[in-house]
Amino acid sequence: MEVKKQNVIVTGAASGIGKELTKQLLKEGANVAAVDISEENLNKLKVELNSNKLNTYVVDMGKKESIRAFREAYKKDYSDVDIIINNAGIIQPFTNVANLDESVINRVMNINFFGPLHLIRFFMEDLTKDKKEQYIVNVSSMGGFFPFPGQTIYGASKAALKILTEGLYAELANTNVRVMVVMPGAVNTNITKNSKVELGASKEDTSSYNMLEPDVAASEIINGIKKNKFKLFLGSDSKFLKMLYKINSKWAIDFINKKMSGYKK
Repeated sequence: MEVKKQNVIVTGAASGIGKELTKQLLKEGANVAAVDISEENLNKLKVELNSNKLNTYVVDMGKKESIRAFREAYKKDYSDVDIIINNAGIIQPFTNVANLDESVINRVMNINFFGPLHLIRFFMEDLTKDKKEQYIVNVSSMGGFFPFPGQTIYGASKAALKILTEGLYAELANTNVRVMVVMPGAVNTNITKNSKVELGASKEDTSSYNMLEPDVAASEIINGIKKNKFKLFLGSDSKFLKMLYKINSKWAIDFINKKMSGYKK
């Protein structure tokens, strides 16, 4: 599917992968509805990109009514939607499930899973009313198929998003709507800061860790849309853990648990 002249919704659009997706989609000639919780960052994005193909919307993806209000605002600006990219997400504090406040658990699940679910449901009628090709892209995580210590609820939310995407693929297989789930590894973004999470002191030196750059991740996602991909693993770490988990999941979990022992509080 080509992205030129398509109407694209990007959540979490004011930073990280979402910002790069917005920039690259505009360069490709798409019309972008940029969604983010930060009005300040959205205003900076508008100034930086200075494009008449860009509209911005302040939306809290953790609140159903905020998403519903966005749909109403969107319908005033666009006649239809061609591509939805559910990119917004947060991580949890690096701690065990027993130590997490219920409000934190709910916030992670609401933003990472229920937010994308509500957005898709609110726009499903618009997506399926035409016969032209359209796309739903959900950005999960390697944490959605591989458990990381201190990030169990985050992983559960991303695993739920992965299964939701695969289920949508099955449901929409004979329609005009294409579906892709994206599972990035570690990406060089401000997700910990945006999630209001502090890293614990690690025994491992992560300064030389080869994280994927957001512009590279965005480019691969856009290429995945063009090539009608169903599942996309981004980064050498995501691809490596996919292989390791398939060979021996218990050993793989124990191995990573030891490697990341310094992050647990």
